[in-house]
Amino acid sequence: MSLHIGDTAPDFTVATTTGEISLHDWAGDSWVFFFSHPADFTPVCTTEMGMTARLAADFDKRNTKPLGLSTDTVEEHLTWVKDVDETQGVTLTFPIVADPDLEIARLYDMIHPDQSETAAVRSVFIIDPKMKIRLTMTYPMSVGRNFDEILRVIDSLQLADRMTIATPADWRPGDKVIIPPSIPDAKANEMFPQGFETIKPYLRLVDVA
Repeated sequence: MSLHIGDTAPDFTVATTTGEISLHDWAGDSWVFFFSHPADFTPVCTTEMGMTARLAADFDKRNTKPLGLSTDTVEEHLTWVKDVDETQGVTLTFPIVADPDLEIARLYDMIHPDQSETAAVRSVFIIDPKMKIRLTMTYPMSVGRNFDEILRVIDSLQLADRMTIATPADWRPGDKVIIPPSIPDAKANEMFPQGFETIKPYLRLVDVA
């Protein structure tokens, strides 16, 4: 199954390191950062799990719940979590999905045969509170994720939802944003009384900080 931006994230009920969850019910009114790993007890994955735990407060202030997945059992996950805590200096509390039968990995198209028939690639899904997929990213197994980019994307998506804007290349919170071309100047003046800069008719920048 190939999933695209705008699709509803497929629901599932599954065992995790914090007990059984059903994705949609567990997410509630939160955003979800759903990310997969090739296997437990692997070096890159261990650092990524540690980074996710270290950024718990950053995800929390964005109303975002992390949810990991690895194609191993709950028992293996729990043993691995001890290694993560020890080596990364964290306390990992978010759930890790157990998927030894690859059911969810296949549902979310995380198995790429050229990489492995049995291990999930490093997929990322950002899912909004309406359970719509808002971003997908897939990394090769050898490349660890950029968590600054993951947080930046969540910030951009949430700001765009609140203010009907778009964000330019390399945007960071506090930078100017773009008024979409679909909004005429008259409406833009109502929405952004602080004023905006017109570089081209299709490129208007506004400070919303």
